[in-house]
Amino acid sequence: MRMLRLHLGRDAIKRQGRVAPTKGACMGALPTHQGANGMDTLTRGLAEFINLSAKGAVHIGLLGRGIGASLSPVMHRREGQRQGLDYHYHLIDFDALGLGDHDLGDVVALLERVGFAGLNITHPFKQSILSHLSALSPQAEAIGAVNTVIFSSDGRKGHNTDCWGFAESFRLGLPDVSRRRVLQMGAGGAGAAVAHALLEVGVSELDIFDVEGARAAALAEQISSLGKSAKAVSSPLVALAGADGVVNATPIGMTKYPGYPIDPEALSPRQWVADIIYFPRITPLIEVASARGCATLPGSGMAIFQAVRAFELFTGRAPSRDDMARTFEAAA
Repeated sequence: MRMLRLHLGRDAIKRQGRVAPTKGACMGALPTHQGANGMDTLTRGLAEFINLSAKGAVHIGLLGRGIGASLSPVMHRREGQRQGLDYHYHLIDFDALGLGDHDLGDVVALLERVGFAGLNITHPFKQSILSHLSALSPQAEAIGAVNTVIFSSDGRKGHNTDCWGFAESFRLGLPDVSRRRVLQMGAGGAGAAVAHALLEVGVSELDIFDVEGARAAALAEQISSLGKSAKAVSSPLVALAGADGVVNATPIGMTKYPGYPIDPEALSPRQWVADIIYFPRITPLIEVASARGCATLPGSGMAIFQAVRAFELFTGRAPSRDDMARTFEAAA
């Protein structure tokens, strides 16, 4: 089972005209973008490495930046194999391809055109993808962020499996912690899903901080409109002092964005700490919080459970969450 791993960089040859597919492909002649090396590399990669003519084959793409360490491909591919599917999962890394954020719509259109069944969407596109979709699931519309897209004859429909993924991970990993007041760091696409998930698991009061204060305020207003208690805060350290727990919903702590979203020395052993990042599997925040005696929840659970729900959307088949979890643990 071959995976297109588009980490070819910006040295792609500039070509004009049309690209002929390799023998056996059904994608037809795909247009290239003259002078746009990243799009040209993507187009050539599709033509050269993917046989979309294979009857019944399922092709899924993951769109994001700095996603080379993602474990989504192995989870999806192994579950596809277990179910007897010709299942392919491809990394489409905008950083490695040298693509700009403005290329998102073109990439989505290209993948839809050549026959992909759907896409997973990760940082930083979970909100910007909305303008390129024709419909949203009720939950995705309520959250205002999408991490899963299904292509069909009815168009492109966006779903959010992050919310259920984080909530399920929280219920299993931190079942007995206090949830009166929680500080959430980050109010982007993943943060919106996490905020809704925190309400689902019983958080009474949610304080939200984001370096873009307006974004935190908008998310807090959205949560408050549902009759829940949420507010944007300007000083996370002040909010942390009165919090039972803190959730990192920012990219800080990823391999690409090293560091801490909040001063870990301010953490108390009475508090719990959750992170949505899973590469590295144990982030600096989780490592220090654990050393300080805090109950912790790494991002691996959310990664597994969002993939479980996404696989079902892509294939219409119920996956084995236990098998997908074992695959993740073995790969990690």
